[in-house]
Amino acid sequence: MNIKTIIINLVFLTLSFCLLTPYSLAQQLTLSLSPPLIETIIKPGKSILIAYRLENFGDPAIFRVNVMPFSPRGISGDMIIENEFSGPVRFSLDNSDIKMSEPFFLKTRSTQQLLLRIRIPEGAPISDYYYTLLATSQPPPSIDGISSSQVKATIGSNLLITVTQTGEVQLKGKISSFEILPRFQFSFRGKTIRVIDSQDKIIIDSVVENLGENYLKPHGEIVLRGNFGETSKYEYLPKNILAHSKRLTQAQPSFVPDCTNKKRSEKMCLSPSTLIINGFFIGKYQLSTTVSFGVDSPNLYANTDFYAIPIKFIIGIFVVIIISVMIVKKVKVETE
Repeated sequence: MNIKTIIINLVFLTLSFCLLTPYSLAQQLTLSLSPPLIETIIKPGKSILIAYRLENFGDPAIFRVNVMPFSPRGISGDMIIENEFSGPVRFSLDNSDIKMSEPFFLKTRSTQQLLLRIRIPEGAPISDYYYTLLATSQPPPSIDGISSSQVKATIGSNLLITVTQTGEVQLKGKISSFEILPRFQFSFRGKTIRVIDSQDKIIIDSVVENLGENYLKPHGEIVLRGNFGETSKYEYLPKNILAHSKRLTQAQPSFVPDCTNKKRSEKMCLSPSTLIINGFFIGKYQLSTTVSFGVDSPNLYANTDFYAIPIKFIIGIFVVIIISVMIVKKVKVETE
């Protein structure tokens, strides 16, 4: 078979494959919506206008904009977006060419400004209301003979709206729990003894509960004091805690665990924590925390303690001693 025949056969096979196999268009979407979070206080009977910026870095697509309420879930800052609208807050778009829930087209590398009007009717109950502005892409229309992948992307920006007549808010909370995750824990004479290995990382969990009617942002620090006078301080990162919910706080990290590949099963990677402190510890340590919610709010306090013992080192020395004794005995028997 000559080269010309081989080329003709290859072209024929390629054309046959293309004719028998339908095309598949995979849409790629990369979106940006800013600002990602709005915190505002509004009086009943008033309205405000917020300008958003929606950017499409992917393929051209059709979008719809909507606003839905959300509620907190768990203690890690997760949330659930509701399926139906509720609450007295009214939303609309002041854009001349875009309406709420109606489709509009956005080209690649183009930007659309969204002018969101938030209005609080007269007589609206004094409370917090939590919503998310959602920009959702619509699947591209199918073409005869061509199948399109049903790509649907959604991006959101949260709205924390406090409705108040006087401008005052209720900042009321408590430290629900403040503890470490020790290697060993037992009770002795009615007191809990917590023990870690000297080479262990100190894993701290601090949960704050919001008892008020408005969201709050705790401030404060965690202090570690050793028995030799050494002191380390770690400030809390400002995170919102919604009304009547709990949240695991986060402090300025001193150590970030590597949770890739096989290390994902480690205790530090299985669940989030407030703070992980790395180092070598020995003796008794005191952990304390101070939390406040604003200038006029009282400080909240909590503390715990633990003992750091070089357990692995002691076990290693013990094993070395046993092996050494066995070797000495064996040598003594052989020399007799």
